[in-house]
Amino acid sequence: MDSFEINKIVAAILMVALLVIGIGKFSDIIFHVEKPKMPGYVVEIEQSSTISATTENAVEEKIDIVALMSMGDVSAGEKIFKKCAACHSIIKGGKNKIGPALYNVVGRAVGSVDDYKYSKTLASYGKDWTLEELNGYLQKPASYLKGTKMSFAGLRKEKDRASVIKYLNQNSDNPKQLP
Repeated sequence: MDSFEINKIVAAILMVALLVIGIGKFSDIIFHVEKPKMPGYVVEIEQSSTISATTENAVEEKIDIVALMSMGDVSAGEKIFKKCAACHSIIKGGKNKIGPALYNVVGRAVGSVDDYKYSKTLASYGKDWTLEELNGYLQKPASYLKGTKMSFAGLRKEKDRASVIKYLNQNSDNPKQLP
């Protein structure tokens, strides 16, 4: 293959690209469509249905923590925690990994491990890791606290979350009384 044939191939590719771009520009000129200033029709929403929907969502977010914790099992939590162990240590005096050490986490203030650099969201959260907070966070960390560095997808099953929370509670100097 000589350089003349290579030039012909490159020229053909360039011509096709110019033709495609040119046809697009030319068709925009010929078939110019102006967008309407007002939408075709207006959708009306009743105010009362909106209020009832938001109250239903608020009711759904309230969780019966007693029922949830009754589903959990410490030994199952230990197995499930292996997903977390890649980034967190759970042993007493354990070092921080990618995530902070989780020994004594239940009841501890959020973002309070001294030698760990938390995201701004967690560092300024100002709450404690209660059973309810842990449940919400473990369900889907990124949507529970927007801006967290934790990239874990979450635990969808209530039983799994309850088991992990029980396991975390057990790994403490003073385990909390569970409901």
